[in-house]
Parts: sequence; C-alpha cells; structure tokens
Amino acid sequence: MRLTGRSVQLQTRATVLGAVAVVLWSSLASLTAMVKDIPPFELVATTFGVAFLSGLTWLLISGRGIPARRDARSLSYLVFVTVALFGYHALYFTAIAVAPVAQVSLISYLWPLLIVLFSAIEGRGIRLRHVAGAMLGFTGTALVILPHEASPRAYSPHSSGLLAALVCALVWAGYSVLNRRFQSAPRDTVVIACGPVALLGWAVHLAVERHTIVPSLSQWSAIAALGIGPVGLAFVAWDYGTKYGNLGTLGTVAYAAPILSTLLLVILGYATGTLSLLAACCLVAGGAWLATKSRGAGVQEIRG
Repeated sequence: MRLTGRSVQLQTRATVLGAVAVVLWSSLASLTAMVKDIPPFELVATTFGVAFLSGLTWLLISGRGIPARRDARSLSYLVFVTVALFGYHALYFTAIAVAPVAQVSLISYLWPLLIVLFSAIEGRGIRLRHVAGAMLGFTGTALVILPHEASPRAYSPHSSGLLAALVCALVWAGYSVLNRRFQSAPRDTVVIACGPVALLGWAVHLAVERHTIVPSLSQWSAIAALGIGPVGLAFVAWDYGTKYGNLGTLGTVAYAAPILSTLLLVILGYATGTLSLLAACCLVAGGAWLATKSRGAGVQEIRG
C-alpha cells in the first residue's frame, strides 16, 4: 500500500523517536552499574517512580492531560505494558546485581535478533537467513556465557544472572512484537504504567529484600538519569516508534545498541576491553543484521 505524504511524515518522525530510544538504552548498563549495590526491586521502584513523576509533568506541560475514562481494551493494554516493563527491569536489575555487567548487557541485547525471529514466525516463516543470524547471535552469547577458565564451575556464581539476562531479551522482544497490535491504545499508557510498576517494585522489595539502601547523592543522580532517560523517555519513544515507525529501520538501528553499550562500559571502566568481548559484541549485532539484510525480512514483516 502506497503511503501518503502525511503518512510518510508520521512514519519518519516515529522512526526517529524509536532511534532515540535505542541511543538512550545504550546508557542503561552503565547507569545501572553505578547503582549496582541497590537491591534490584528497590531500584525498579525508585527509577520508575522518577519515570512516572517526570512523565506526568510532561503530560501536564504539553497540555495533553490524562484521560479520566478508559475502556476495557485500554485497561488490558495498561496491564500488558505494566507486566512487560516490570518483568524486564526486575530481571535486568537482578542480572546486573549478580553477574558481570558487560556480559549481562550483551545477552540482554539479543532482543533485536529475537524480534526478527518472532516477527518472521508471525509473517513469512523462518528462512535460512534467520537461522544463520540466530546462530551468529547465540555464538556471540556463548562467548560471554561459557567459562574461559579450566574449571567448569568458573561462571557458576553468575549463572542465575546470565539466565535472567536471556529472559530479559525474550520479554522485550515479545513486548515489541505484540505492541504493534495496540495502535488504538492511548499514547499516555506507557507513562501511566510507570506508576503501577513503581508500586509493584516497592511491594516486592518490602516482601523479599532484606535491606533498604538510602542512595548517595551520586546514586540519586544515576537513578534520576535512569528514570528520565532509558527507563522513562526511551519507552515512550519506543512505544511510538514500534506502532507507527518503520520497523525495518528501527531493527537496523537497534543492532548498534550492544556495540554502543559495550563501548560505553569500557570507556567508563565498568568492563575490560577484550578480544572475546569485542567478538561477542560483533556477532550479536551481525547476527541480527544478517537476519534482516534482505528486502522484506525480519522486523519489516510485522503487521498490525
């Protein structure tokens, strides 16, 4: 179907906003490393509390306001977004707390490749390029998961964190593909969902985590940056981008995220730049690129 000039303009704007989300997410691992000592669910609560307050401020300043009434479909979408955001970040922050940040970041960034695979299943089925891309991506993941020492238990202390990172990727890929089906849902839903996510974070924190840590000034700065950026604005931008933008272009941009994230970790001293880490980073990004390099492949096959 040929797009009108107005439709092209809308798609371009949405694609640019989606790309902004990818850039913001590149800082997620580094900012989380700054607050690694804070219990994961407390971190979910505080970062999403900041995201909720900053999001409400944006809605009021922009004059959009908050709809007082919502139908059943809107409420079901609110639940869907809340579960996805809470599940992803609870797993991600838990992974960062118990496993090396660079490994967690790379494994969680399998989600662009998984979007390709999930959307291919929904569209034209799995093809050779999808299989080849998946093999490259998971080979890269194996480089950071498998122990390099002689002992087979070398990575056993981190196994739960690495598994949580993998589930992160599955959760976010599933959310991104299914989100296309809710184009009629109110655009403020992602902002509103941050409130329930924060409340869930506090509830689970008080129930299962033994200590509450009062963040230092530098940690509060990182929490504020997380809440406004990769945990706040990024999800609003991604929601808009995946609904109205060019998913093929967004998928391509997303492949740069693990490289940008890893480079930032190395620059800030949270990871050591090794050949195996560089190889893993390139394999993860290259696998996703290979899966969509042909016309009509991968994320371009998602339909509303």
